[in-house]
Amino acid sequence: MSFVPVNEPVLDGNEEKYLVDCVRSGWISSEGPYVARFEEGLAARVGRRHGVAVANGSVALEMAVAALGLKDGDEVILPAFTIISCATAVVRAGAVPVLADCDPLTWNMEPDRVRACITPRTRAIMMVHIYGLPTDMDPILALAREHGLKIIEDAAEMHGQTYRQRPCGSFGDISIFSFYPNKHITTGEGGMLVTDDLQLAERCRSLRNLCFKAEQRFVHDELGWNFRMSNLQAALGVAQLERLDEFVARKRRMGARYTELLAGTAGLQLPLPATEYAENIYWVFGVVLDDDVDMDARAAMQRLAQQGIGTRPFFWPMHEQPVFQKMGLFAGERHPVAERIARRGFYLPSGLALTDGQIERSATALREVLA
Repeated sequence: MSFVPVNEPVLDGNEEKYLVDCVRSGWISSEGPYVARFEEGLAARVGRRHGVAVANGSVALEMAVAALGLKDGDEVILPAFTIISCATAVVRAGAVPVLADCDPLTWNMEPDRVRACITPRTRAIMMVHIYGLPTDMDPILALAREHGLKIIEDAAEMHGQTYRQRPCGSFGDISIFSFYPNKHITTGEGGMLVTDDLQLAERCRSLRNLCFKAEQRFVHDELGWNFRMSNLQAALGVAQLERLDEFVARKRRMGARYTELLAGTAGLQLPLPATEYAENIYWVFGVVLDDDVDMDARAAMQRLAQQGIGTRPFFWPMHEQPVFQKMGLFAGERHPVAERIARRGFYLPSGLALTDGQIERSATALREVLA
């Protein structure tokens, strides 16, 4: 019995053609022409003036925090339910991560909980769009305006998604994307920051390139990073961006098929198809087991693996991360929604290369496990 992987990318467009062009031209480093082409293309796609390509989405977050000048003692509000990269970027800057719990249906940070987190020390809000639906941004943007806060928008999982018809990635003072192989657009590894602020963009370009100075390259006034994206990676990105609309439509068809096959399954919460502000893009097809199901996500995933179905667990809450607990962060905090869905949530095979037959096999296996 063949194994159904949790993700497999689609690379059958112009990827090979553009990579061969890189090799034949000799432009394989970060100075090759595909980097600027990818930056300009993605920035234009999400309605931003500037794009800065980097090594991955995690370092894009670190650069965003640094470029905004966040420092020791500054508080940054972010979801309790997210990938660790978000909190790591704040902690490494010496700033203080402040957690807000998520909505039990969309799995995104709740605006009312964000409001409750604001203090005189708050300097920024990190909005992270989770799995398929964007955060409800209007209330959070209003809070940012009211309190003079910066917005870092993590749109790593939202390629091609919109909020009230406006592209995700267009809302932050600075917004970031990831291009890991499970994303709608992949460069293998890679990320990008986008912004309308030229000064912020130039700051990011300097930080990603060791803070070299134009007038005296190897004399440094400050420390940056080597977070550059190579021309080879960017060539993949250009080819992938050409097919983004096709990929979004494919993901939505996959989500609709899973929903059709799993509708009415006892003990199972499916992802919302839509909210008033967005249609689900189904970056992954996540499910949450009801409390009366006599197993948790880990046990269900083990049983699915025995049937040849790949899965991944949901994110683990930030306040329960051992590394942050050792630092003395989040002592005594509870975020019950994040805690529950972390223990009872997981996602099914969701890659762009997934076939209808594999979707049906995965759904059938899940129904059998729950039965």
